[in-house]
Amino acid sequence: MRRKILWISQLIIAVVLLIYATFSTQIFYDSSIESAVSVLKAQTQVFDEEKYTIDGVGAKAFSERIGGNRVTLIAVDGKILGDSEKDSLDDHSSREEVEEAVRTGEGWAIRSSATLGRDTLYYCKKLALTDGEILFRVSTKAPSVWDTFGDILPTLIWFLILDFLVCLLFTFLETEYILSPVKKIAKDAALNLKVDTKYPELKPVVDILNKRNKEVTQKIRELSEEKELVEKAQRSKNDFIANITHEMNTPLTSIRGYSELIASGSLDREQTAQAANILLQQSDRLSKLIACIINYNELDNDDLPAYEVDASKLVSEILDVLAPDILKREIVLLKEVEEGIVVKSRHERVNEVFGNLIRNAIRYNKEGGELKVSLKRTEKGARFVVTDTGIGIAEENLERIFDRFFTVDKSHNGVHGGFGLGLATVKKICKRSGWVIGVQSELDQGTTFTVDL
Repeated sequence: MRRKILWISQLIIAVVLLIYATFSTQIFYDSSIESAVSVLKAQTQVFDEEKYTIDGVGAKAFSERIGGNRVTLIAVDGKILGDSEKDSLDDHSSREEVEEAVRTGEGWAIRSSATLGRDTLYYCKKLALTDGEILFRVSTKAPSVWDTFGDILPTLIWFLILDFLVCLLFTFLETEYILSPVKKIAKDAALNLKVDTKYPELKPVVDILNKRNKEVTQKIRELSEEKELVEKAQRSKNDFIANITHEMNTPLTSIRGYSELIASGSLDREQTAQAANILLQQSDRLSKLIACIINYNELDNDDLPAYEVDASKLVSEILDVLAPDILKREIVLLKEVEEGIVVKSRHERVNEVFGNLIRNAIRYNKEGGELKVSLKRTEKGARFVVTDTGIGIAEENLERIFDRFFTVDKSHNGVHGGFGLGLATVKKICKRSGWVIGVQSELDQGTTFTVDL
């Protein structure tokens, strides 16, 4: 009986391991292909047209830099511009990876290379250069399924040896003695308790059950969090629609009212001129509101590449542009800007962050107040600070000032005239750029905004 149990156990485990080896080999093979594609993709991203010529010489030089992988430079029409391993090649426009790159921007394929005489992994990416677009292809030896199987074979053999020893031990134990701890494990697992055992043979089962229980608990928590996020998103959507409706209704009401007065002919020439002026003002306000909303929403789809921006120069330019507003309100400007501070972003986004904060500091400042603007280096990068001596922000409103359509001035046509989208836009840009924005304020004393770049 014991011998029968031993051999049956061995047969079952051997079959399971064989199935596992089959599936895991394919999984590991697919993973190795994905990893190889990722490496090739990363190598294409370091290509610099200023350092390498678009010909065979440039291809060979870049190939040496990336460890000898084959590099091929291809025109969009399939013509070979240069190759690191062969001087003359035929048209490549029909190659699978080339067709995919032309169509979607990047592509990869595995096939037998006539040039190299082995299975090769090709990755091709469309690059936008100064003189136009080219297809940049890099290739390397493709891993095979048998190579992958050979890597896991020693582990598989060790599993078989361990299986024999464990099964040999089990055949010499009493059936009830074996089932008793199994029943306890099953009971604890069913009650979602932490499963434990003193038997090393059951330890893998215990670990799996504990992992599964943890995953189930985590999944339930994630579903609960997702539900809260969906509800929060719905509330945010409803608030956004309500705020847009409210903000647009104010100028539309004025436009309609004065349009009806003009149409009725009940206004004299002076009143008609005043009404027309109000119509222009409200139309302009409505246009600016729509532009602000479009700009805010377009930030979510802004995937343009970043580049180095001279932040020091940009701060000075903004202050020069706003100098008439500062002078008009007799505000004392204190400028502390270190030269040569560069940030990785885009000019228009940095300008939007700096400009919004400085304009707010002018708009909400007091007549004859002070405005301090500083940009200094820090250990982690740079810090931009704007401080004013204006009306300040109430403590209960500090957490809301970055919300869409929230304004300190509650009037829709008051002296400050904001829509409440400026700081929301600044917050979104900072979040997408990895910057940290903070605010400190005291009512009737002033406000300080800081941005750690």
